[in-house]
Amino acid sequence: MANLPAKVTALAKTLLEQAKPKLQVFQAYAKVELVPPKPSELPAVKKGIADLINAAKSGRYKELTVREAWLNTLVAIEVYCWFYIGECIGKRHIVGYKV
Repeated sequence: MANLPAKVTALAKTLLEQAKPKLQVFQAYAKVELVPPKPSELPAVKKGIADLINAAKSGRYKELTVREAWLNTLVAIEVYCWFYIGECIGKRHIVGYKV
């Protein structure tokens, strides 16, 4: 029991050494991926939405491969789950609002 603080300190030091490269990679990706869209990117977003609507109208979605359809389904589920989690956080309750 006497050497427990020394073991915890050594474990924490090892953990920090191993986590540092992974945190640097995360930080590099976060600087690129987690920024809001720039005004110059909005026309591309508008074009993407228009392409999505045209694909729905023309039935081009029927030509997706199983892999593409599965990935689209997973992305839709992820978006729905994050929306649900955000709602739960916003109302501070899982079931409903406290009146």
